[in-house]
Amino acid sequence: MRAERAASETGERLDRVLTRLGLIGEADLTRLTATFLGRRSLSAADFPSTPLAVDRLDADYLQQTRMVPVDETPEMLVVAVADPFKPDLERALSFLLDRPVQIAVATERDIERALERLYLRAPSTTGAEQMTERPASLPGEARADDVRRLAELASEAPIIRRVQDIIVRAVEERASDIHLEPSEQGLTIRRRVDGLLELVDIVPERDSPPVVSRIKIMANLDIAERRLPQDGRIRVVVGGREVDLRVATMPTLDGESIVLRILDRGNIALDFAALGFRGPALTTFLGLLDQPNGLILVTGPTGSGKSTTLYTALTRLAQPSRKTFSIEDPVEYRLSGVAQVQVQPRIGLTFAHALRSVLRQDPDVIMVGEIRDLETAEMAIQSALTGHLVLSTLHTNSAAATIARLIDMGVDDYLVASTLKATLAQRLVRQLCLCSVPTPPNGILTACLADAKANFGVAQIDMSLDRLRRPVGCPACRNTGFRGRLAISQLMPVTPSVAAAIVDRAHGRPVEAAAASTGMPDMLADGLAKVLDGETTLDEVLRVTRTD
Repeated sequence: MRAERAASETGERLDRVLTRLGLIGEADLTRLTATFLGRRSLSAADFPSTPLAVDRLDADYLQQTRMVPVDETPEMLVVAVADPFKPDLERALSFLLDRPVQIAVATERDIERALERLYLRAPSTTGAEQMTERPASLPGEARADDVRRLAELASEAPIIRRVQDIIVRAVEERASDIHLEPSEQGLTIRRRVDGLLELVDIVPERDSPPVVSRIKIMANLDIAERRLPQDGRIRVVVGGREVDLRVATMPTLDGESIVLRILDRGNIALDFAALGFRGPALTTFLGLLDQPNGLILVTGPTGSGKSTTLYTALTRLAQPSRKTFSIEDPVEYRLSGVAQVQVQPRIGLTFAHALRSVLRQDPDVIMVGEIRDLETAEMAIQSALTGHLVLSTLHTNSAAATIARLIDMGVDDYLVASTLKATLAQRLVRQLCLCSVPTPPNGILTACLADAKANFGVAQIDMSLDRLRRPVGCPACRNTGFRGRLAISQLMPVTPSVAAAIVDRAHGRPVEAAAASTGMPDMLADGLAKVLDGETTLDEVLRVTRTD
């Protein structure tokens, strides 16, 4: 057994090795330990709001023994400990306090937070005192002794546990990003779940530099460099599965801001139906993927799921009969059967340079992570003209706006018309949890349906109102009413009428009108279809499609 081997090699107890390897959650292990020993299992809500027994147990002693008094009566003191296996702990405390003591079990991170909140928080200083205590060096400039001290603090157990707690909890809550934002009060921790940011915690100011340094050490970044942005990666094991974290630092006036992008392959379903694609648009898109050559672009703002859509397409295209390459910045998920290339601009390996070299590898399918400049756009179009199927992304607000973006980059209109097969614009909306309940339609939905029916090709949408649902909230969705996200999209195939509008230098509305004349629905119409299917709400659809 892997955990037993690790325990014998390191000398650690098996229970601690199990949590460190991510084979069991700390809270689950605590409950099992408490049941085995016949003790109470405590959660963070069971800890007191004010410190207890401060006249008999000082903060240093509690910190050393990793315990927190949680309840006090004239007859007994209840103490929460992280390690209930310490010999004679209960008897020693009873002797020290000259009263009966009862031991309860809590997680180490809950003990850590309670100690910080109740006993170890330093008193705040005035603005004048803070100014005199600031180092005399320039902002962001690190001295050698500061760096050594930060490295030492970042290697201490409380800081390691705190960072681990931030990451584990975010992964467990299905967060896509962790934001660590410096301020005068400390380090604000926020995470993005289902597309929305939520406040998690505030790390005290004295612990902020060690926490930031710990993350930079884990990502193999330079902790002495605080004046320039840095990028790195961290690989951790959470719940028995490997999770990659993409780390980006940015210097600000109050310190370094850090964003950790969580790349959890086990939490992503690379299946078009699971992502929210269905109906005639999906059939058309799959038909385009089966073509031997051409350029297909997925568009939308940052965080709209473009990369996931391309990965799903590559999963379908990666077959033994095809040579498939991807050029990415960064490589987010490993795909079987795909040769994935990581661009490195610092050494000259840009998207355009990598694409030029990939063409000498006899590829059939090429995915370019993003078209950012004219050189990359021209290389992608040249690849499509020479018999390759090219997939890529572009940052535009609609499918039709992609045409204008390419021409504004400097690509000739006739090349766009002859090589571009389709553009797929998409957004992500929150998906209703299973706890949702049926609801009658309101006036806004009725008006939206009437407008969509009158102005867009929505004949394929079932206008039945029997499946409408509204959010409620339960523990599974953290009482938000939503769990997960799905895509709403607009597919614009480049038909002869669209190609003619492109060559005529028609941008925006004329191109969209030409596509609509062949039956292309609006993105709002796709969102309404999912509302009518009881998958999301009208508020969610309007939140991501509203343009005014």
